[in-house]
Amino acid sequence: MAGKFRAITIGELLIDFVSTTVDLPLEECPAFHKAPGGAPANVAVGLAKLGVEAGFIGKVGDDPFGRFLKRTLEEHGVDTSNLLLDKGVRTTLAFVANRSDGRKEIAFYRHPGADMMLRPEEIDPEYIASADLLHFGSVSLSRSPSREATLKAVRIAREKGLFISYDPNLRLNLWEGPREAKYWIWEAMPFAHVAKLAEEEWEFITDTPSLEEGSERILEAGPKLVVVTRGEKGCYFDNGKARGYVEGFEVDVVDPLGAGDSFVAAMLYALMERDLMGRLSELGEAELREVMRFANAAGALATLKVGVIPALPTKEEIEEFLRRRA
Repeated sequence: MAGKFRAITIGELLIDFVSTTVDLPLEECPAFHKAPGGAPANVAVGLAKLGVEAGFIGKVGDDPFGRFLKRTLEEHGVDTSNLLLDKGVRTTLAFVANRSDGRKEIAFYRHPGADMMLRPEEIDPEYIASADLLHFGSVSLSRSPSREATLKAVRIAREKGLFISYDPNLRLNLWEGPREAKYWIWEAMPFAHVAKLAEEEWEFITDTPSLEEGSERILEAGPKLVVVTRGEKGCYFDNGKARGYVEGFEVDVVDPLGAGDSFVAAMLYALMERDLMGRLSELGEAELREVMRFANAAGALATLKVGVIPALPTKEEIEEFLRRRA
């Protein structure tokens, strides 16, 4: 694979069955569109589409859906040497009903799903050490043994000096309860250099509606940069030195699913390309605004097609979009 950087993501890879209608509850949706998904896998593809050498660590079932997902990643240039196919469990499925305000109703079929069954002994330390960046979320922390496998990978990444990105991506219905979710989300927070959260999960995770107060709490836990995605309103950033809001772009949304993953991939790409990862705490407002505007554009572009992976933009598409919106 050609690429300037090596990024690895770890976590869930699944099938999203996305409703063909909007503003209907799942029980009333008449039909669904099959789409490859899973936030960390989406980020891996997003990075690959931006020219980054990317790999994915996870587990799917050795079934038609799992083989489809493996092939999809490979077709988009993602290394799947550490994606395991397991005959003993089935690939996780998620049924998604979208709403016009950008929120989603999601029902997961994983009792257990293959993504939950990744074990610590299946983590390859050498594979992780070969990378510059590791990205993870909290879905793989919601159950054992994937929780222990994810934390092992993150600890190895930290020991080997990788840049670590964390997107809690809260899905409360996957956890035993709210208390457990909050506990493990915060247990993982100190490992991250950058933490990206969505506005709709902000108050639950930080215990405050204030982006400034919540960011301060996260920065105290260890991350050097906090970013909050706000849908069509853009994003908020805070690195302890500079903070602010960057407006989003108005587009005709077709499918909002995956906009946050597209944002994350573009943000990480911009930080890597500009060689900013090692000095997040020192970055000024102008530099951060430039990165966030690029990421906002990627998030907007991802909403223009049904399904996440087909909608993830290339660098050229983002740059052309920004030229038109200058």
